[in-house]
Amino acid sequence: MKTIKIENKIIGPENPVFFIAEAGVNHNGSIKNAKKLVDIAKKCGADAVKFQSFKTENIILEKAPKSKYHIETTGSNKSQSWFKLLKTQEMSENMHYEIFKYCKKKNIIFLSTPYDYESVDLLNTLGVSAFKIASTDNQNIPLLEYISKKKKPVILSTAMSTLDEVALSFKILNKRLKGKVIILQCTGNYPSRNADSNLNVMKSYEKKFKCIFGYSDHTVGFTNSIAATAMGANVIEKHFTIDKKMFGPDHRMSLSPRELEETIKLVRLTSLSLGSFKKKILQSEQKNRKILKKSLVSNTFIKKGTKLSKKMFDIKRPGNGILPKSLVNINLYKARINIKPNSTIKKDMIKKIT
Repeated sequence: MKTIKIENKIIGPENPVFFIAEAGVNHNGSIKNAKKLVDIAKKCGADAVKFQSFKTENIILEKAPKSKYHIETTGSNKSQSWFKLLKTQEMSENMHYEIFKYCKKKNIIFLSTPYDYESVDLLNTLGVSAFKIASTDNQNIPLLEYISKKKKPVILSTAMSTLDEVALSFKILNKRLKGKVIILQCTGNYPSRNADSNLNVMKSYEKKFKCIFGYSDHTVGFTNSIAATAMGANVIEKHFTIDKKMFGPDHRMSLSPRELEETIKLVRLTSLSLGSFKKKILQSEQKNRKILKKSLVSNTFIKKGTKLSKKMFDIKRPGNGILPKSLVNINLYKARINIKPNSTIKKDMIKKIT
């Protein structure tokens, strides 16, 4: 499995988790809030902060019904239609440029999810280093093809999809992107239950697509982000907000600044714990290896030139002598010198019988 580079970050096995702090629409259309979200993401240690780019007229009918969680968080259509709600969360072109510039200043990667062709072009002109595709569009084949033509890495969320549907999306994207596609397991409910997470699907993606994989976390808390990291997720995406009490659809299922900081801290520690796929004696283990491991130890006086046998030896600490595994063939050797009882056997004390 190859790695993928997004700006100065290398994403893939044995590299630190790429953590995306999902600001989404939690700015509520305010540039001040958007910059505050950037500041929070940077302070908490995220690699990237992600927004959402769309023109409301391009993605929804004026009379489209709100989803259940939208009604729960923002009221029914009678109080404010979904169309009008999205209008309040739309980022202008100037807002895009200002936030992008602000992210550069703060040294954090700017990402955004485009929901229509116009937004893809805006982000491409802006100079984004990668595209994120939302689960709502992972079967929008014309949009996927359009994005793939920009030849930039793509992070694909896969909620509300079958494996065959994900396979089609991956095939469309990978045709032009040649391995620069990251697939995220995701559950399309807000918030979603831990029992609906199906984190094992990430392993199915790894096996079927030989791709870099990760997890877009819509659960409350940080348990799933830690679990996904422990399973080898290379990317973690998690919603956050300035204040959970703010008006809007996504604030209640987002992390507070303190929770985001704690989540990233735990993800980093978990990622660090995974280490390398190569099993080896670590530098930190070298001293303990010599003390805690065991060696062959003489249990009797052994005269120089004596042919050795198993009954002449015990296995005891420390481990700075010949390892116990050598006992199997010890009868092929003889004593090079006189060996006192309770001596740790070293290589220069014995020699092979010729």
